[in-house]
Amino acid sequence: MRSEKMFIVSHAPFWHNGSNVAERHYGMLLAAMPAVALGIVQYGLPAVAVVAMSISTAIFWEWLMNRVTKRTITVTDGNAALLGLLFAMLIPATTPWWVVITGTFVMMILGKHIFGGIGGNPFHPVVVSLMILTVSWGAFFDFNGALVNYSFSFNALYPLGLAKNFGTAAVADFTPGNLLLGRQIGGIGTTFGLGLIGGGAYLMAKRYIRWEIAVSFLSAIFLTALIFHLAAPDQYAGPMFHLLTGYTLVGAFFLLPEDSSSPVNFLPMLIYGAGAGVMTMLIRNIGNYHDGVLLAVLLMNLVNPLLDKIRPKALGKVA
Repeated sequence: MRSEKMFIVSHAPFWHNGSNVAERHYGMLLAAMPAVALGIVQYGLPAVAVVAMSISTAIFWEWLMNRVTKRTITVTDGNAALLGLLFAMLIPATTPWWVVITGTFVMMILGKHIFGGIGGNPFHPVVVSLMILTVSWGAFFDFNGALVNYSFSFNALYPLGLAKNFGTAAVADFTPGNLLLGRQIGGIGTTFGLGLIGGGAYLMAKRYIRWEIAVSFLSAIFLTALIFHLAAPDQYAGPMFHLLTGYTLVGAFFLLPEDSSSPVNFLPMLIYGAGAGVMTMLIRNIGNYHDGVLLAVLLMNLVNPLLDKIRPKALGKVA
């Protein structure tokens, strides 16, 4: 009598390395802490209030949408807290409470949950929210105006705004050393270059983000800024200035590599990062905005599905 065996076949992956979504999000929160800590030291209690309100309201909108859509409560996976922290990092410490609440609402509802929740958003939720707020209430995101009442021991001006309006001679005090140590004004978590680089290195070492996107983005900014600077040294700042000011480092390590809005294949990742870097410099030097990182991220998010169609040839033989 023939003996028959039943085989059960499941889809890949067959093994799991033990990592999970929550671990990645909490790791990214940890990586952002040094930059946020310096922002709190510089701006004091107003920065604490903005960070606390941003994180707490982002978590609330996440919980509310889970309840409304009758889905599993996902606030413990750390994604809402991470998005809230990133939003707070990019805005001034003087941002009014109602702007923060509106921003986190737009971020969580329009930027994330309207597309189905985590993993379904084609654009980075933080970038979507900030661009809508900037268009609506741009005065609140004018760092020179928003932080005018603060007193610092260094040149308390927004470097990109100064370079855009008065040329490179006006930014002579913003040396790479000063910028690395956070001797500039900007968003709560965007000024401490050394802390952001350390956080980015940690994320790449832990493989929470892919190095290809961050490195290609920063390399493209360096090369494009160098070309502009060599063409007109008196008009355009050098590459190190652009690498260490504005949203550059936050964009490289926290915005561009976001899972659902960035490519997964090697060559598309290089094109994605490099395209964002070139667009950032074009907007900064010849566009209407001081900092082009957010617009560049949105643009590359838009073309991401097309880029990810560039794939290596499949193994095997065509019959």
